[in-house]
Amino acid sequence: MVKLNKIYTRTGDAGTTGLSTGERRPKHDLRVAAYGTVDETNATIGLVRLHTGADPGLAGLDAMLARVQNDLFDLGADLCTPGNDTDLEWEPLRIVGSQVARLEAEIDTLNADLEPLRSFVLPGGTPAAAHLHLARTVSRRAERLMVELSMTDGEDVGPDALKYINRLSDFLFVASRWANGKGEHEVLWVAGQNR
Repeated sequence: MVKLNKIYTRTGDAGTTGLSTGERRPKHDLRVAAYGTVDETNATIGLVRLHTGADPGLAGLDAMLARVQNDLFDLGADLCTPGNDTDLEWEPLRIVGSQVARLEAEIDTLNADLEPLRSFVLPGGTPAAAHLHLARTVSRRAERLMVELSMTDGEDVGPDALKYINRLSDFLFVASRWANGKGEHEVLWVAGQNR
């Protein structure tokens, strides 16, 4: 259970932050950057939900996004707890395969309403779709950081965490198409159009 009585602690004034294990790391540390960018992804999804929550036609998508936001806190907790689970005195919160499977099922549900793409989509369209594209690009940055972290000596990232963040950008892309009138309002890229 999380209990936050005091928001400022002054413990980070020297440029470090604490992981869930108690270890202190520089605020520019790759692990901190990875879970910070996951948090940024979550915040951009919060912007999306300003639009999906206000539109009854997007209620199903809004519920999916609410689940994703909760998962992203799980992912942040996962990334904030480095090390082998058997080395810890408690069971850390980790992303699990069922979260990945749910995201895949939701991608399939949304994608079933869409025509196949014949070109790349330009980010934009409805306000919800435009914000979904922003969330997608931020999630891709989080993924790049997580992959780099996973390839760094002495660091680890769980395989389900990597799968989840990879599927998330796919979900956000499909969701953006769906939020654009199930593809009717999207603008397709025309290669070399302005030469």
